Amino acid sequence: MEHSGKTVSEEAIRQEWLEIQAAQRDRTQFRPLYNRYYESIFRFVYRRTADEDLTADLCSQVFLKAMTRLDGYQFQGVPFSAWLFRIASNEVAQHYRKVNKDRVVSVEEEQLSDLADEIEEELGEDHRQALLGALDDLPEKDLELIELRFFEQRPFKEIAEILDITESNAKVRTYRILERLKKKMPPQR
Repeated sequence: MEHSGKTVSEEAIRQEWLEIQAAQRDRTQFRPLYNRYYESIFRFVYRRTADEDLTADLCSQVFLKAMTRLDGYQFQGVPFSAWLFRIASNEVAQHYRKVNKDRVVSVEEEQLSDLADEIEEELGEDHRQALLGALDDLPEKDLELIELRFFEQRPFKEIAEILDITESNAKVRTYRILERLKKKMPPQR
């Protein structure tokens, strides 16, 4: 099983499920899960806000909701983090709907290169700007899928869990988005 580009053993998943069940019985047992995932959830939210205080507030909401909804959590064969990322994604979207602003997209050069490779583009400055512009024009749901796959290196199974879609739907949608991005690139010289 993959997780953020690394393999998560079945044993680790089983151990985590035992921790979740303990936390479902006694909320004070939630701390190991919180400690394990706070930093990655913080980074996930920060990439979408670029505001540390806002990120801290949204992370508080994520973990509060996770704790209050823990009884309804069902093991799906993916790391618990996928469920947390779905809550985080919803919290970020809800925040931006409330304040009526576009959300931030943070992209590192290496990740942009990976995406450019995927759509078979050389990443000269004009193509870099065109790719950033094309990403900016993507609908929110498409942008989130690209971020999860290329900027956060998540496996399709986890992306499917986060976005509440099937794994094959995640793959098909990603392929279609890449095709649309490719069409927006200037011709190669």
